[in-house]
Order: sequence, then C-alpha cells, then structure tokens
Amino acid sequence: MNPQQLTIDQLSKRFGETTAVDRVSLTVDAGSFVGVIGRSGAGKSTLLRMINRLNDPSSGSIRYDGTVVTDLQGQDLRQWRRNCAMVFQQFNLIGRLDVLTNVLMGRLTSVPTWRSLLTLWSDADKLAALEALDRFGMADFAAQRCDQLSGGQQQRVAICRALVQQPKIILADEPIASLDPRNTQVVMDALASINRDLGITVLCNLHALDVARNYCDRLVGMSAGRVVFDGAPTELTDAVVQNLYGLEAAQVMHLPAQPEPHSATVLPFVRPAHTV
Repeated sequence: MNPQQLTIDQLSKRFGETTAVDRVSLTVDAGSFVGVIGRSGAGKSTLLRMINRLNDPSSGSIRYDGTVVTDLQGQDLRQWRRNCAMVFQQFNLIGRLDVLTNVLMGRLTSVPTWRSLLTLWSDADKLAALEALDRFGMADFAAQRCDQLSGGQQQRVAICRALVQQPKIILADEPIASLDPRNTQVVMDALASINRDLGITVLCNLHALDVARNYCDRLVGMSAGRVVFDGAPTELTDAVVQNLYGLEAAQVMHLPAQPEPHSATVLPFVRPAHTV
C-alpha cells in the first residue's frame, strides 16, 4: 500500500436524526484529481469537512501516511490541516485586507504564534506568497483589497493561500459554484495546474458534470450520503447521471427533464468504491 494514500473507512456523520454521510469507504492515491459529484444535500461538503477535521466523524476512520487522522488533536491536528488545505465556495478571505496578506494567512500554521499575531512575515514567506500569486496571474493585485476583486479573482487568491501552506492534499468545496463560465475555466485550470505540475492530490466537489468530466481523473458520485458511483469519467453514462441526480439531471446534462421514478427506495450502487 502506498503510505500517502488517503484511506477513508466506513466514515459516517450524523446530525441528530439525520445521516449526512453514511458509511463511506474510499481510497485516494497521491497525485490524483478526484471529483465528488451529486445533487445538493448528497453529503459531498460534509465528507470534505470531515477529511479536514472541520467536522468530526460520528464513526469510521481516516488514515494518511501511516497516521490515523481521526485521532489527531492539538498540534498534530494543526499540522494535518496544513497538509490538507481547504478551498471554500465563498472564498473565506478577509475583504478589508490586501491580497498579499490574505495569501500569507496560509503560512499561519508554519510560523511561530507570536510572529503570526504580530504579522511579522519573513522575506521567504512574502516571496512564497508572491510566487503563488504570479503563478496564477494575480501578482499585480498584491496590494489591492480583496473586496475589490471579482469572484474569480478572489477564488484564485484563495487557491494561492492554500498553496503557500505547502499541502499534500487540496480539498476544494464547490470552488466554481458562484462563478461565470470564463472564471470557472480559470479556477479549474489553476487546480489542474497544481495537480499536474506539483503533484498535489486534489479532491473537488463539483455540480457541473461537463467540468467534472473534463478535469478529473476519477469521479465519485454520492446520493443520500452514500457512494453510488466510483469510476472514470468515461464510465459516467447518462443512465448513471439520471440515477444520481433525478430531476436535476436535465440541468447538469442539458437534457429535457425526465419524471422521477416512482420508487422511493435508496439509489442502488452502480459499482462499488475501489482503489484508483
């Protein structure tokens, strides 16, 4: 087994009587680009938040590089969140601060607490932040307030902030949900570049199937908190999409709407989860 595999075993998350993620098992190889797809409420965001430990699982385990992630506390958990960076749908930037400072926030887990509180960034930290911004065409905006940027520009800043953490995994939670088609391509190209050129594993929640097919090596489909599809983009047939999305399939596939099946049973597993 590759020690840098991310292994998720029978992971579940319950909020009261509601099960958001239900016994999910996945193995993700280092350097892969995995898209997690499914309708809203399928459990995609909860799964990513558990991997980063923003939400604690109700049961099951997460392992990476010989470490049981679900057992981590304190400094060890802080280190894990450095290695497993999050990119959020709503960017999570500080609008009144300039772009460079927002990117430097990604270094908070790597510098002494006293220095971060005083915002005494080293020349090496500033250089790393500027290099990340330059990589994605944002260096000219380094001194500009984040709340003066477009949505696509803010998401690129958020990706740069994640990149300066020097992570091994990037978790992107619906990173293009609020973007127009042009900025969608720019942001997805940025994530693909990080994956291809730097070998960083990317797990990305996506709603647009054309984007998922174009960028991801592997797709994991979720419904009602469970994995109901796991395979290559070419294996995602129209029938599978109808199974995943129901009435929403017409929107994600750009097809005429079809009526929901009368059966209210849990969606069948199209194929079992497997190791890529």
